[in-house]
Amino acid sequence: MRIATFNINGINGRIEILLRWLAATTPDVVCLQELKAPQERFPEAAISDAGYGAVWLGQKSWNGVALLARGCDPIETRRGLPGDASDVQSRYIEAAVNGVLVAGLYLPNGNPRPGPKFDYKMAWLARLRDHATMLMDSGAPVVIAGDFNVMPTEADVYKPERWHDDALFAPEVRAAFAALLAQGWTDAIRHLHPGETIYTFWDYFRNAYARDAGLRLDHLLLSPALVPRLTGAGVDRDVRGWDHPSDHAPAWIELNADGAAASPRRKARRAKTG
Repeated sequence: MRIATFNINGINGRIEILLRWLAATTPDVVCLQELKAPQERFPEAAISDAGYGAVWLGQKSWNGVALLARGCDPIETRRGLPGDASDVQSRYIEAAVNGVLVAGLYLPNGNPRPGPKFDYKMAWLARLRDHATMLMDSGAPVVIAGDFNVMPTEADVYKPERWHDDALFAPEVRAAFAALLAQGWTDAIRHLHPGETIYTFWDYFRNAYARDAGLRLDHLLLSPALVPRLTGAGVDRDVRGWDHPSDHAPAWIELNADGAAASPRRKARRAKTG
């Protein structure tokens, strides 16, 4: 079972990128962020023609999240992060797919810092930790995946000395992410690639992609029930180099069926990050 997360940065403007990537990699579940489309403008027909069912939470011009499932319809369990009834930003959706609960999120950027946008980010992180506690306590197999807008460590950012005052790398943001992991979640990519330079985002400016001046913003966190099933994790880096790309590349994990041993082919894929 391959589960991926992809900040598409405008789903209608980049639908051909999405469809090309789906055809090439056939992920079983996809979490999408930054749809930048209202609910009624989600390209459901094109995605259905590609073989995927979908649930989504749109928003005009900004934000927006979706979950796609290959060959079936995701069973939606929640839309919107609990804890603040006044929050109208479309940043969280949750569904069950083939026995796994998948939570897709788009965490706030938080810049400029300090300011109300940073305060919103910190409050959103606190709400996420509260909800993640409930998910963890359920004992269910859960993946929390998406664009977290957090670089957890200095290994996750090109030239970290330039980022210490940014809301993506601020000490209190990194501490909040660490507190989330401390509940028992496993950062799947780092679990399999602890010492490698791995990025998921390259800015459009200053030739960042060609220079590999990137950031690791997109994460897949696993509950304890799924860690023994993890057989591969990586980033489809080449997608960032396609024509008219998103500034993010898809990140993914592979899970074996419950109790199944990893095949030699899948063991070999553990090291793939390009």
